[in-house]
Amino acid sequence: MKKILLIEDVNDTVELVRKILSARGYEFLHAPDAETGLQLALKHVPDLILLDLGLPDYDGQTLAGWIQNEKELVSIPLIAFTAWPEETARDMVSSYGFNGYISKPIVNVNAFADRVASFIK
Repeated sequence: MKKILLIEDVNDTVELVRKILSARGYEFLHAPDAETGLQLALKHVPDLILLDLGLPDYDGQTLAGWIQNEKELVSIPLIAFTAWPEETARDMVSSYGFNGYISKPIVNVNAFADRVASFIK
């Protein structure tokens, strides 16, 4: 079973993502902030990390750098999960070493699930 870590602080978003991914057979892990996200990633080594860019303790760009500096995590696809405008999200992907991005809010459940699956090895 593929394991996905969502680092997100908005509970409604967390519950929607949990329902979508669990229904498709993924193991779902959640962290509400950057520090917990890094700890969970190191402990469980997920197959994919969905990272909100606006977290309560550190921004997603800072956490992306921390993740990329961990040898156990460097090969894991890191996806920006953001409500920022598409152009800004694309800039974040290239500037901070993300493997891609997924826009919020989730409008189409199947499109979201397909997009997530496209990033998993």
